Formats: sequence, structure tokens, C-alpha cells
Amino acid sequence: MEIFRGIAVFSGLAIGRAFILEPDDVPVSRHRVAVEGIDREITLLDTCLARLAEEIGEDERAARDRFGREISMIFEAQRSMLLDKKLRDGIVDLVKRDQLSAELGTRRVLREYISFFRGLRDSSFADRAADLIDLERRLLGMLTQQTPTDTTDTAENTILIARDLTPSQTAALDRNRILGFATASGGRTSHTAILAGAMEIPAVVGLGDFLEHVQNGQMVILDASDGTLIIDPDQATIDRYKKVEIAPARSEIDLKELRDLPSVTSDGEPIELMANIEFPNEAAHCLEMGANGIGLYRTEFLYLDSKDQPTEEEQFLAYKKVLDAMGPERPVIVRTLDLGADKVLERPSTIVENNPVLGLRSIRLSLREVGLFKRQLRALIRSSIYGNLRIMFPLVTTVMELRRCRLILADVMEDLQEEGIPFRRDIPIGMMVEVPSAALLADQFARLVDFFSIGTNDLIQYTLAADRTNENLATLYSASDPAVLKLVRTVIRAAERHQIEVCVCGEMSGDPIYAPLLIGLGLRQMSLTPHKIPEIKKLIRGLTLKEAQRIAGRVQRLDNARDITSFLRDRVRRIAPELVHGLD
Repeated sequence: MEIFRGIAVFSGLAIGRAFILEPDDVPVSRHRVAVEGIDREITLLDTCLARLAEEIGEDERAARDRFGREISMIFEAQRSMLLDKKLRDGIVDLVKRDQLSAELGTRRVLREYISFFRGLRDSSFADRAADLIDLERRLLGMLTQQTPTDTTDTAENTILIARDLTPSQTAALDRNRILGFATASGGRTSHTAILAGAMEIPAVVGLGDFLEHVQNGQMVILDASDGTLIIDPDQATIDRYKKVEIAPARSEIDLKELRDLPSVTSDGEPIELMANIEFPNEAAHCLEMGANGIGLYRTEFLYLDSKDQPTEEEQFLAYKKVLDAMGPERPVIVRTLDLGADKVLERPSTIVENNPVLGLRSIRLSLREVGLFKRQLRALIRSSIYGNLRIMFPLVTTVMELRRCRLILADVMEDLQEEGIPFRRDIPIGMMVEVPSAALLADQFARLVDFFSIGTNDLIQYTLAADRTNENLATLYSASDPAVLKLVRTVIRAAERHQIEVCVCGEMSGDPIYAPLLIGLGLRQMSLTPHKIPEIKKLIRGLTLKEAQRIAGRVQRLDNARDITSFLRDRVRRIAPELVHGLD
């Protein structure tokens, strides 16, 4: 019997036989095409792009009918990637210039994109690599006339085992046959994880190097309540798990009813629920989910969607679109550029960084490339007259950095005033707290900003020196770690002392087990993935403030992440059992 631990993305318990899904590595011919064959390759590419776009459109419609608009947007985003003119142009350029076959050109271009997204600091963008892998798998299958592997031949009571699953593979899983799945790679925010939640299928990802330890047909236990996979369990373990009373499958939350209900505890304490977004067209959906505003608007898409830096006008229109959608009352917190020099600068960078995650990026890059920074600030400030804009600086580590940001902001406002361009002078200014230095100096920072936003994803990573994308460190990277919680508490208390707002915008805020703890620590604002808002609101409405404070008090007396997670899961199960499944 061997036990592996990963990341639980949808709770539940499954006992069954392993079915190993071998990875799709479509063989690609490396021969060069003759000059007279170039047009034929381009025609083949265009035909397959059109066919795949039609298939993904069907996936999108099926997902909308089955799961709702939130999930269908996964395939809408995939289709947008596929139809991006730059993708086709890049492949056609290789076919024409280097006389590559359409499939080899496709592989090279998509692999370059995949590598690019995997190198981004923000996991929400890094997770998009899985969508590109999905496109590569399906497009190459069409170009080479090979059928990608599927799961239609699996036996009943099967637990799917794989290196990774793409969104289309996940959506195609037969719930009558497959009880759950376990993968070596993946994270909580991936589209595969979101689909697992929508399908209510127990799933554990990020298990690391476990595939060589499991064989087809072997008995396995998937405890997706705490991210455990047990391979070849002994009879006593099987019997113990079979006796567990599993909470019923998550009931369908009435979104329409919850959308219009206030987000308050059962004894009347209001808790603001905001939404994290990446693209302007997501704003309308946030309102459908009942969001009180946008707590994190990532602006990196403007730079990732273009070979050149976006103009001031392009940025202005993107920000204005979200502000228009949210109206004058709901706040829209826009995070300034959070990318590295290698992803942004139009000129080749002479800087060699052995560890880019700790390198020239985010606000550090903005302060070095002041022209780029001012262009974004001008667009933001111009848009301020169209709604309740708030500006937030990422990865701030020193007080001097923040002071420089404010000086540059003041310079931009002065320039706009001289040009006669209207704007709001009272734009609230905030900062991300995502490194330990910022948390420890929260009192000093609080004198210079109007609000804090705690980015727990990076705060966990930098506090515990654990790469959140490294499957081998999945058990170490935990929001329940006492050191992380102490820093979160420090920031909340500093905000209270200086009477400024504080929000949590990392994955922690969307996990039901942490909501009572955060409220008990004094947090009154969370920003999360839109589709998580209804269940977190449901949980809040079943919780009293005193109960949350008792939970926080007990957690502060525990000394390890595992005990804290188990305790929190037990308490949430008592409040909303449909949100927590399986064993502790």
C-alpha cells in the first residue's frame, strides 16, 4: 500500500480500479515540404482550424446547457485562442519561410506559447498552458488524421489516472463509469479543476511522481477531501473507507435566489464578495453571480494579446468597459502590470535572471520602465470618471517603492490636468500584500495607501519557499500553515488600526473551509473567482460572527497545517455539509 498526497480540487471519496490514460503525443513528420506543396499545407491548416473551431463551439454550447455560462466560457476562451490571427500567421510564416509541414509549424508555435504561459508568475495565466495543450492535441490530431485518446472504453467504477487532463478530456468524462480522477500535474485554478467542480467528480491534482507506482486495474482509493490517493490499499483500509458516511453531493445552489440576497452572516455582519477577472467581457458575468464589485482586475491580457505594447487608448477602452459594466457604485480594483521584462519589453532584454520569479517584474519593472508605467497610469486615470476605479500596485516589497509609485502617479495627474483631460483626483490607491516584508511592515504601508489586498497565492509561496507549481511540494504549499496565517492576521490588524480596507484576493478566499477563519480574523471583504461566489455566500449566511471568532481563536492554538485544515473542514461541514465531502 502506497499513499500519495496532492491538491484536492473537488471533494469526495471514490474506491475503484485504476485506468491509466496514456498521454497523447501525436507523432509529427519533420520533413520539409516542396515549394509547390506550401499552398496545400496552408489550405489544410485553414480547414482544420475551421473544423476545430466548430467542434469547440459545440463544446461551448454543450457546457452552457449542462453547467451554465461560467463553465462554457472555458471553451469560449479556447476558441478565441484558436481563432487568434497571430496563431495562424505564426504557423503560416513557418510553412512559407522554412517550408515546414502544417503540423510541425503548429507544434512549434503552440509549444512556444505553452512555454510562455508556464513562465508567468500569476497562476491564473500559467494555468492557460493546459488550454493550449488541449488545442495542440486536437489540432494535431486533425492535421495528421489521428484520433486523440478518449475514455469511452473504460470499465465501470473506474478511477482515471493521468499525467494531466485537458479541459476537453475532463468535460467528456462519463460519470456513469468514472468515479473520480487523479493527475500528476495541475493546480486549483486550472480549467480542468473548475470543470471537476462543475461535474461534481472527486478529483486530486498535483500528485507529482506517482504514475510509475500504479498499474491498470489496481485497486485505488481517492480521498479528494484532503488530496490523498491510496494505491493497492490493504483490506483493513478499504473497510475503513467503506464505512465513511459521505456527505451528499453538493446541492444545486439557486443562483438567482442567492444573487439578490445580501452577503451577511446569520447575525447581520456584512461581508463583501468581489470577483477576480482577467478580461473585460467577464464583468457582466460577475454581476450574474452576485458580485459586489471587481476586487482584482488583472491587466496582463493587454500585453499577452499583442506583439507590441498596448497603446494608452487600447488600455483606456479596456478599463472603461469594465467600469461601465459595474456602474458607479461597485468598485473596480485594477492591478497594474504584473509581468517580467522578458514578457513585456519590445527590445531584447540584456538582463539574465537565474530566478525570474524573484527578479525584475511587476512593480519593479514598472518603476524601471517609467514610460511604460506612465502610459498605463494615464489610461487608468482617464477612465476614472466612468466608475468607481481603484488602482493597486503588485509585489510591493519596500516603503520606498510605494512612495515612488505615488510620486509617479502624482506626476501623471499633473500632466493630465495641464492637458485639460478630466479625471477623478480622489482615486483610492492600494497595494498587494504578497511578500513577507510587506506583511511585516503593514503598519508603515497602511499610512500610505487606502486599502490592502492580500495575495495569498504568492504570500504562501514566498513565506514557505515552496513553488506553488511544483507537484513535489503540494503538501508544503498550504494556506493553513501557521506562519502564513500569522502574516494574514498581522495585515488585517494593521488595516484595522489605520482604518483602511483589507481584502483577500488569492485562492484562499474561494475555498469554503477558510471563509469562517478569515471572517473570524477580522476580514470583511473577499475577492474570488466568480463561480465561487454563490457557495461562499451560502456559507457566510449560515455562519454567526461569534462562531467565526471562536474558529479563529482555536486555529491560533494549533501548530501545523494538517491539523488546522482538518479542524476547519470539520467546522464547515457542520455549517454547510454540502460544501465538504469525504474523510478528514
